Amino acid sequence: MRYELLLQTMTPGTPYEVARVDALLAGRRVAARPDGRRVWHLKNGDVELGELREGGQVVATELRIPLADRPDLLREVVSEAAALATEAGVRLVDPQLGRTLSATDDGEVVVQYMRTARYAGEVAGMAEAMGASSYSVEDTGSRGFQPSGRFFLFVIAAFVVLYLVVDSMLARLNGH
Repeated sequence: MRYELLLQTMTPGTPYEVARVDALLAGRRVAARPDGRRVWHLKNGDVELGELREGGQVVATELRIPLADRPDLLREVVSEAAALATEAGVRLVDPQLGRTLSATDDGEVVVQYMRTARYAGEVAGMAEAMGASSYSVEDTGSRGFQPSGRFFLFVIAAFVVLYLVVDSMLARLNGH
């Protein structure tokens, strides 16, 4: 699992100028790996680059940030990618937040990134994201499923099963 940001056209449905974006990335410490993938080397870590294709056409450049306890890397990626997007005449999009980003949106992106990393560490068991599972996000509104909620659902399920059993027995007694 990775956290992904996209460089896309400003207007959906218009052709994406991948050559323009690639030319700008070439001047920003991007190297090709032996497996053919490209990596953007930043001060706080590396970001893998990819192409998002639909119908055989490149529609976006993907920025794949590894899930780990690395909010500084994500802040740097948002800042650098937003500058690149402005220069290339494209937009930087966070699909997880469902919106276009600017360089000042790094705080919101880091909160969502840490939620994703915490989920990967706790639920999916990803070792590299485990460090992020202890990261405290300021948002207390999404604490996950609490035991009291599980108990409440169990009670409702028990009543539904009890209702179905009693209804079935009454139907048999009445000869249906």
